[in-house]
Amino acid sequence: MLSEPTYIPARMVAATIEDHFSIHLDNARDNGESNLAHKPEASIIESVIDVAFWASLRKEEGHPPKISIAILKPEQASHPLIFGNRIRLTPHNLTKLAPAVESPGIHLGVWLENDELYVWGTTLTIPGICFVLEVVEPGLLVVKHSRTDGFGKFLNIAVLQGDDIKIIDEENTGMQGCPALFDSLPALASPFVNGSVNLMVELAASMRKHGRGGLVVIVPENTDTWAESIVHPMNYPVTPPFRGIAKLMLQDRCERAKTDWQEALLRAIDIVGGYTAVDGATILNRNYELLAFGAKIARSGMSTPVDQIITTEPVLGGSPVTLHPSQNGGTRHLAAAQFVFDQRDAVALVASQDGRFTIFAWSEALQMVHAHRIDILLL
Repeated sequence: MLSEPTYIPARMVAATIEDHFSIHLDNARDNGESNLAHKPEASIIESVIDVAFWASLRKEEGHPPKISIAILKPEQASHPLIFGNRIRLTPHNLTKLAPAVESPGIHLGVWLENDELYVWGTTLTIPGICFVLEVVEPGLLVVKHSRTDGFGKFLNIAVLQGDDIKIIDEENTGMQGCPALFDSLPALASPFVNGSVNLMVELAASMRKHGRGGLVVIVPENTDTWAESIVHPMNYPVTPPFRGIAKLMLQDRCERAKTDWQEALLRAIDIVGGYTAVDGATILNRNYELLAFGAKIARSGMSTPVDQIITTEPVLGGSPVTLHPSQNGGTRHLAAAQFVFDQRDAVALVASQDGRFTIFAWSEALQMVHAHRIDILLL
């Protein structure tokens, strides 16, 4: 018998999350996808979130748990590690198991049998569109699902932090007034499209790894007018441009399906992401060729200081906010806003040391710099 959940937000989001999985699993089947997870029922979703939340507030030998829970049968996993004894899904048991499964990519497998949720073991592989709940820190949970191609970062569905609930807006309605984001970052505009490599999200995740913050500007490939907003000489130009990402993206779909191609792409992205830790801006063109790093941004001599921006977040029910760029963040945020204000065919990405991540682009419709926060997609 499932216990009665006491974490109220779990009940508030369970039905919405069930609907999400129902829609995406149906779409995947219609597209001919196989090796898909079973749809999680709202009651199970509610119970798993409830148990994980209370486990997140406990400690084992002074350390809060960091756990990834996947809802699947043992036979759906490839080479799983199966426990000899059935372990009930309780906050106490999750806390005890947490030290063994903190490494990235390891999931605790959970399934319902005889009206009881239990932990059957661990797995490194899960089927497509599989429910995953990650305990990030005390009181902070992220509901996500795996991609059907098994590549790259999982796709976030909801973030729960205490009594604060954020449901990801799949349609990114907050970006509709900003064609530059749709034109430059089509994968980000539709982050739930399966089978496409979301380079921007992968780069953003790589930028956040080093924890030092960073600034990337993405410029058109057939012009150098962007150089008017860069201090010269540049400290670290890359000659010839590094084309590691670009070369891999030119390969055909058959090559992209191979594990070694996926690993090579992530390595190339991490190379670029590493250079964002150097003070200054990292410059890429729209083909993802690395042109320079450690560059200093300066206001164009033909421009004026940017005095307002509009900010959005891909969260259902969120509203755009207009503010002065200095209210949106620190020096990197102001530099990114000014660069996009001056170079309106460019896009800028800013990672903060505190984990915030913002994409800046010019909104032709609003005649204003648009700052779109996506850290909720990266947890």
